[in-house]
Amino acid sequence: MFEKTFPLLASYAFMPTITFEDHQISVAPDANLRKALFKSKATPHNAGARFLNCKGLGTCGTCAVEITGDVSSKTAVEKWRLGFPPHRPGANLRLACQVKVKGDIQVKKHPGFWGQEVDQP
Repeated sequence: MFEKTFPLLASYAFMPTITFEDHQISVAPDANLRKALFKSKATPHNAGARFLNCKGLGTCGTCAVEITGDVSSKTAVEKWRLGFPPHRPGANLRLACQVKVKGDIQVKKHPGFWGQEVDQP
């Protein structure tokens, strides 16, 4: 009944939580991960990549993160960018700028300018 009467409000009844470093961020379903991190004063970028990046177009690859949880499928741009160096196929990374949050997730940023050093502590 509630869903039929207030469909927009029903979609916000469940607010996914992003866990990233020392941040716990509640977002609306389908929120863009990069935008949500910036809004909470966090960043998916390392070092100089905070200033030198594509601003969310998916072309630079500097917002690559490891994600556990329910998110959207990879976009064509994301598959393309993560398919060549410095990224490695099979590294299980996602581009924060291309990800929509579907449920509770844990996000980890790895070392390296692009966050590509998955095997590093």
